[in-house]
Amino acid sequence: MSLMRPTENGDELLSRLGSLTAQARELAELQRSRVELAVALQRGMLPRDLPTAHRLRLAVRYVPANHGLNVGGDWYDAFTMPDGRIGLSIGDVQGHNIEAAAFMGQVRVTLRALASVTSEPGELLARTNDLLLSLGTDLFATCTFIRLDPITGVLESARAGHVPHIWATADGQSGVADDEGGQPLGILAGVSYPVSRHRLATGGVFVLLTDGVVEGPSLSVDEGLEQVARLAGIAAVAGMEADALAAAVMKVAERVGHEDDAAVLVVGHDGPGTRPET
Repeated sequence: MSLMRPTENGDELLSRLGSLTAQARELAELQRSRVELAVALQRGMLPRDLPTAHRLRLAVRYVPANHGLNVGGDWYDAFTMPDGRIGLSIGDVQGHNIEAAAFMGQVRVTLRALASVTSEPGELLARTNDLLLSLGTDLFATCTFIRLDPITGVLESARAGHVPHIWATADGQSGVADDEGGQPLGILAGVSYPVSRHRLATGGVFVLLTDGVVEGPSLSVDEGLEQVARLAGIAAVAGMEADALAAAVMKVAERVGHEDDAAVLVVGHDGPGTRPET
């Protein structure tokens, strides 16, 4: 029996472990680079500035899912349309990878581009859906698009498979909007998207969000929406600034028990109006 064999086996084992460790490090660095690129894509595609208008108050919060090795495709957007009204969108792309982040950019840019052709929310979502289908991707997105008149406070919304938004008035009433919606974008051709009409009351707010804010292992989506509705009602009574309310809503996301993208868009209006009409 050779006395050198155990030593040789040990050296071979150490060599293999060293090789596997180096490979694991390379894979980790590659994945980290992909996450950093996806996060950069997300932040680069989100608007740097929000539109301003008399009586209108807008605030956003966004936290990407870059904990660990996942990154998602949530987005928000707000821009002034050719007729002076404000376009607002919020949405969530299926998946947690760089492809989801890139697809998010395509959806957001498509909505902006088509809004110069038609600003009617239902038609806009229908055209966006058909255009995304023509790209041949396997991904899909949920989305809410709103057209807001900053002078009257009239708000028209259409929803493509997205979580409903929250409303609250200055007298403390609040709730989850029960608007009818359509299929997510990028699944079926020829889908129609019903449009709902609301009016922002003086001192009232609307809260748009993604499911990463209100749903997870520790919180069902209904429970999360109820929590945000109560919070919005308290904030409206107290006259809380839109930015402070957005930050408070994002605290709910910290309690859902998972690491997903989370986006919040708060819309407030100081003009005339009554309780949101449904």
